Order: sequence, then C-alpha cells, then structure tokens
Amino acid sequence: MGPPVACQPMAERLVVIGGDGAGMAAAMQVRRRQPYLEIVALEKGRWTSYSACGIPYLVGGEVAALDDLVARSPQEFRDKHRIDVRLQHEVIGIDMDRRRVEVRDHQRQRTIHIDFDRLHVATGARPTRPELPGIDLDHVKGVQTLDDAQALLDHARASRCRSVAVVGGGYIGLEMAEAFVRWGASVTVLEGGDHLMRTLDPDMADRLLEPMKGMGITVRLGANVAAFETGRVLLGDGDVVDADLVVLGLGVTPNAELAADAGAATGVRGALVVDRRQRTTLDGVYAAGDCCVSEHLVSARSMHFALGTVANKQGRVAGINLGGGYATFAGVVGTAITKICSLEVGRTGLTVAEAERDGFAAVATTIEATTHAGYMADTEPIAVKMVAERGSGRLLGAQIVGGAGSAKRIDTVATALHARMRLDEVVDLDLAYAPPFSSVWDPIAVAARSLAGQV
Repeated sequence: MGPPVACQPMAERLVVIGGDGAGMAAAMQVRRRQPYLEIVALEKGRWTSYSACGIPYLVGGEVAALDDLVARSPQEFRDKHRIDVRLQHEVIGIDMDRRRVEVRDHQRQRTIHIDFDRLHVATGARPTRPELPGIDLDHVKGVQTLDDAQALLDHARASRCRSVAVVGGGYIGLEMAEAFVRWGASVTVLEGGDHLMRTLDPDMADRLLEPMKGMGITVRLGANVAAFETGRVLLGDGDVVDADLVVLGLGVTPNAELAADAGAATGVRGALVVDRRQRTTLDGVYAAGDCCVSEHLVSARSMHFALGTVANKQGRVAGINLGGGYATFAGVVGTAITKICSLEVGRTGLTVAEAERDGFAAVATTIEATTHAGYMADTEPIAVKMVAERGSGRLLGAQIVGGAGSAKRIDTVATALHARMRLDEVVDLDLAYAPPFSSVWDPIAVAARSLAGQV
C-alpha cells in the first residue's frame, strides 16, 4: 500500500461585489493568505482596477487612451492570481438566509445565483443626480467609473462638444471644466453656493477665480439649476446657458442600497456602517471604499469620504481580515489635492467653518510665501491657511493654494494631524531645506509659527 495522498482542503468561496480598488485590493490580500479559497469578483462594468481620478486627464488629452488608466486587467487577475473576475455581472440582491447573491449577467442576458461563505461589498458610489426636469437626458453625464468616462467621450465626440456646462464647483467639476477647455470647448461652471470647492474656506477658494477666468472658464456662483433641455441648461433666475454636454460635479452618493436591503446598518449619507476591521453589521460581510463610512480623526465624526486612497486602504484591511489575519483602518483626516489651471490646491483636517461646527474654538491665519528660496528663478507664490484650537494650540487643519511645488506640502500637515500635534511641535519639525525646494523656514512652519502667537 502506497503513502497516503495529500488532499486539498475543502474550498470555501468569497464573493466580492465590485471590481475596482476597494474590491480587488481585498481579493488580492485574501489570495495571499488563502491559496485554496475560491474567489469570485463580480463587476457590473467593463473594467477592473482603474484610476477614476485620471478621467479628467484622459478628456484633456494628457492621458492617451482609456485603457492606460487600468492597473490590472481581468485576465491578469484570472491568470496570475486565480481570481474569477466576471465583467458585466451586476449583483441585484443579497440573500443572507441562503447566503447567496442574485446576479444579472448582462452579457448573456440571464439571472443567476452564486453562493458565498464570505462576502465583501465594494459597490462604490455614483454621481449625485438631483431630481430636476431633464436630468435623464442623454447629454447630462456623471463621471465616476470608466464606463461613465467612455459614455462621456462618446457623446463629446459625436456632438463635437462646442459648449459644456459643469454643474458643481467641487474637485471633479473643476478638473472636468479645465479638461474640456483643453478639449476646445467653451465651458461654464454653475455653482449654487457662494464659493467654489466647499471643502475650502471662501477666502482660499476665491483664489481660483482669476486663473480660471484667465483660462477662459466662465464661473457663475449662486447659479441654481432649474431644468435641463436639449442643448441648454435653465437656471432658477430665468437665465439660459448653452450646453451640448452637461457634466455633473455635485459629488457622489454611496451605492449602499444593496447591502442595506439585506439588513446592513447605514450611517451618514446612507453609507454602510463598518467597524475598525471593515466589518458590516451582517455576519461574515465586509465593506470598503466609497460605499461605507470612515471615522474623521480630528472631529471624531463618522463621515463619507470618497477617494481612491481611502478605498484601497480600506480594501486592504478588509482583505487581511477576510483572509484570517488582523488589521484595522485608522481613519481619515480629510486630505485631498488637485490642480486647477495654474494653481495647486491641497487641504486636510478641518476648515474654520467645520471646526466651529464640531465645537472647537478655532483660530486661523493665512501666510503668503514662496515655494522655493525667493532668489531662485522658478519660485512660485504659495498661500497657507492653518487652523488650530484656541487655548491648546492643537493643529486642526490647513489649506494650501499656490504654484508648482505647493500642494504636496499638505502631506506634512496630514501627518501632524495623525500625530495630534500642537502648533509649537509643527514649528520644531526638522523639515528639509535647500534653495531649489524651500526657504529656510518652510511655509508650513511659517504658518504654524504665525498661528502659535494667536492661540
């Protein structure tokens, strides 16, 4: 009788709903820890693991092709990692009693059921679409996925896109406005509030107006959209804005309904409630990315913060735990960065308005400096607004607007916020100096020193 034959362990199945960063980051972490686990990833679109943040640069011509935004193809996941990725498979129901998902296979036009032992929800978010007349017209587009980008580009090419209205003056709205100017269109930004980029204080956001005007972008503040019609946008004051294409830049809404209908608890903005290990309130069900909440480390509030960096980190944490390890997600401080026309913009922590809303006695200062030593030929202006708590001197947040070399300095402030540093500690940080990179006192240290005298 020969030696006993080794048996492969009985495989369980993990089903991942969503094939972008939060979903596939989790799937990869599980595969590293459990080589025999069957992993099925269901993606309702036509691409996996892509950079949605790169879409404006694709539209503006700085990225050559849509596929350049894809980090890993479905075939790579199948061949190299034995992850069964199924495109155009939309999960339409979760049955927790039977532990299975109901799936609409759009390729074969059929509905199937797939059993799961563990489930990871990474359904992301969708562009917010207000209930206005004409919102469903074909030329009114949101931009969140590569499928959205393809639809946007197809319409722009077919219509020759001479005039574009961007509804909303946040990050994606302003990035898309610049992209379509580069495309060659006439662009109008319609913002209902009194300033652009509401994650900035008004005085910092107003610095964007002149560069945008200089690039040919028309900005209309206090512009309330009443309806959409073919070729134009109707405003509440009776005015009309011509538009072959309308781009919605009103933020995103969490795609949490699928798990919520199965019994998962939801929180702020309807996003899924998760604990530090990314577990939902459903047994054996995890969630990550734009569909779920995060904890703000400065305000201690639960918040919805839709950004690729957060989605990938949460996906990694969920995957480690799904794979039998242990990991926790620390939370966020609300760090974001972008480039609008000639200006770089960074922000982290709380604005003055947010700090006061959350009960802090806030003080703030804004300093003007240069990105490099003032005698260097390529130096650029930079403005840093810093916010702190009166009395304690605890750093609460910062905003940066300036030329090339400005915005990544926001990472220093984000790190200080994670460490709960005071202004005097920020002043004493051993920051690098050489004339091509900074003045002797970095603008971050200058702002902290200036504000420390006011607390």
